[in-house]
Amino acid sequence: MNGLVLLLCASAVFLAGYFVYSRFLSKVLGVDPSRPTPAHTRCDGCDYVPAPTMVLFGHHFATIAGAGPIVGPVLAAEFGWAAVTLWIVLGCVLIGAAHDMIALFLSVRHDGESIGSVIGTILGRPGKILFLVFSWSALVLVVAEFNRQIAGTFVADPAIATASLLFIFEAILFGLCVYRLKVPVLWASLVFVPLMFASVWVGNVFPLDIVKMFGIAPETAGTIWLVGLLVYCFVASTCPVWILLQPRDYLNAYLLYAMMALGFLGVFIAHPTLQTEAFAGFSAVGRSGGVDMLFPFLFVTVACGACSGFHALVASGTTAKQLSSEKSIRPIAYGGMLFEGVLAMIALIGVAGTYASQADYVAAVQANEPVQIFASTIAGFCVKIFTAFGMDAKVGARVAESFMLLSVSAFLMTTVDSGTRLARFSWQELVASFRGDGADGKAAAGPVYKVCHNMYAGTFLIVALVAALLLGNPKAAKQLWTIFASANQLLASLTLLAATLWFAKNRKPCWMTAVPMVFMLGVSSWALSAVLAKACRGGAWTLAAASAFLIAVAVALVCFAVNRFCGGASRSGAIVRREKRG
Repeated sequence: MNGLVLLLCASAVFLAGYFVYSRFLSKVLGVDPSRPTPAHTRCDGCDYVPAPTMVLFGHHFATIAGAGPIVGPVLAAEFGWAAVTLWIVLGCVLIGAAHDMIALFLSVRHDGESIGSVIGTILGRPGKILFLVFSWSALVLVVAEFNRQIAGTFVADPAIATASLLFIFEAILFGLCVYRLKVPVLWASLVFVPLMFASVWVGNVFPLDIVKMFGIAPETAGTIWLVGLLVYCFVASTCPVWILLQPRDYLNAYLLYAMMALGFLGVFIAHPTLQTEAFAGFSAVGRSGGVDMLFPFLFVTVACGACSGFHALVASGTTAKQLSSEKSIRPIAYGGMLFEGVLAMIALIGVAGTYASQADYVAAVQANEPVQIFASTIAGFCVKIFTAFGMDAKVGARVAESFMLLSVSAFLMTTVDSGTRLARFSWQELVASFRGDGADGKAAAGPVYKVCHNMYAGTFLIVALVAALLLGNPKAAKQLWTIFASANQLLASLTLLAATLWFAKNRKPCWMTAVPMVFMLGVSSWALSAVLAKACRGGAWTLAAASAFLIAVAVALVCFAVNRFCGGASRSGAIVRREKRG
C-alpha cells in the first residue's frame, strides 16, 4: 500500500465529514450566529474574552493536539496500519469531531461552563459533582503526564528548551501589541510568526543544556525542569488569557501547521510503501513486551486523532469562554478535530513506511520514545526536500528532526498550562456545587468557601498534586500514560452520555451521541478494568487505586443517570396515563 494514497483517501473522508456530517449536526443542534455568546455576555477581561476566529482556532487546535495524535498512532501500530487507519478515520468523523462540536455548543448554551454544569441541569447537583470529580481527576493526570514528557524532552534536546522559553516571551509581546496597542492581528502576525521560526534557529545555536552548565545528572536536570514547569503552569493558568494563552497558542498553531505541511509534503515526495503488517491480529506484541488485545486497547491507545475526552474539557473550558460567534463552532471544534486526524495519519504512515517489518517496528518502539520515532521517521521522508536546496542529507535530516521535536514540545507546553487552567475551572465549579443555601435562600459564602474557591488556592492545589505524582514516585510516574489513556476515553463516553441526555430532554434526535456513547463506554471501561487487574498483579498499588477510583466514579455516574432517566420516563408516562383517564 502506498502511504501517499492512504493519506489522500483519509483526507478525502475528513473533507466529506466536514461538509456533510458537521452541517447535519449544526442543524440538529440549532446553531444560531445571531445569539450572543458568553464571551460577550460575561466578558471579564480574564477568562471570558472574545477572540477572533483564527486566534481561537489556533488556541483550540494547539491545546487539543499536544503529543496525543502522535504518541497514540505510533504505539497502536502494533495492531497493524489498516486497523489503526479505520479507527482514526471513522472514529474522528463519526465520534471524535462530533463529540468536540457538541461539547462546545452545550457549553456555549450554558454560559461557558463545563460539561459538568450541563449534567447538573439534567441530573441535578449529585450528577454534576460526580462528573466534576472525574474530570478534575483526569485533568490532573493530563497535566502530570505532559509535564513529564516536556521535562524529558528539555533534557534530551536542550535546543528545544531555549526555543520554548523564547516562544513564551514572544507571545506576551504579541498579546500586548494586539490587545493593548490595538495592532491588527495580520500585521502583528507578519512580525511575530517569523520571529517564532527564528527562535528555532536560536535554540540550536544557544541550547539551554543545564546538565553541562551545572555539571549535574540528567535525572537531576529533569527534576529542575519539572519544578520550573510547574511554576510556569501556576503563573500561566492564573494570568488573563489575552496576555499569554491566546497569543501563544495562536503563534504555536503556525508551528504546528508548518510541521503538518512538512510532514504532508514529505509523504507526498517520498510516497513510501507501507511495509509493516496491515493487520497484526487481535492480539499483538508492542512496547510493553507483553501481549496486548486489539479490543479494547486500540481504542484507548489512539485517543487524540480519533476521540478524546480531554477535548470536551478544552471546548467547554477555555474555548467556550472566548468564542465570539456560534458560527465559529463548526470550524473550530469539528474542523480542529479533523486536522488532528490528519496529523495522526501522518504519524502512522511515518512508522509503517519506515520500518521494513513488524518486528523492526516493535524493536524500535521498545527502544525509543514515540515522539522521537515520529520525528526521525518524518525527517527521513523530508530529506529530499532539503537536498533539493543543496543541503547535505544528514544535516537536512537533523534540521527536520529538531523542528518536529520542537513543534511537539511547543504544543505540550500549550496543553499543560491550558490543562491546569481547566482543572482550576473544574475545581471552582466543584467547590461551588457544595456551597449551601442560607435561611434567606441565598448561597452562603463563608471563609472556607472563599479560600477553596479562590483562583490561586485552587491552582496551587492542582500544581501540588501534580508535583506529588511526578516527584513522589518517579517510577510510578512513568506509568501515567496507561491510566491517562483509559481515563481519557471513559471521560469521552461520559461527555457523550451528557449530550445524549440533553438531546433526549430537549426532544432532539440522540442517536448520533447514544450509539458512540455505548461503544466508548464499553471499550474504555474494559481497558480501565484491565489496567486495574494488571496493576494489582504487579503490585503497582498507586496505579491500582487510581484506576479503581475512576471506575467507581464512572459507574456511580452512569447508574445515577440511568436511574434519573428511567425515573423521568416513568413519571412522564404516569402523567400521560392520568391525562387520558381524566
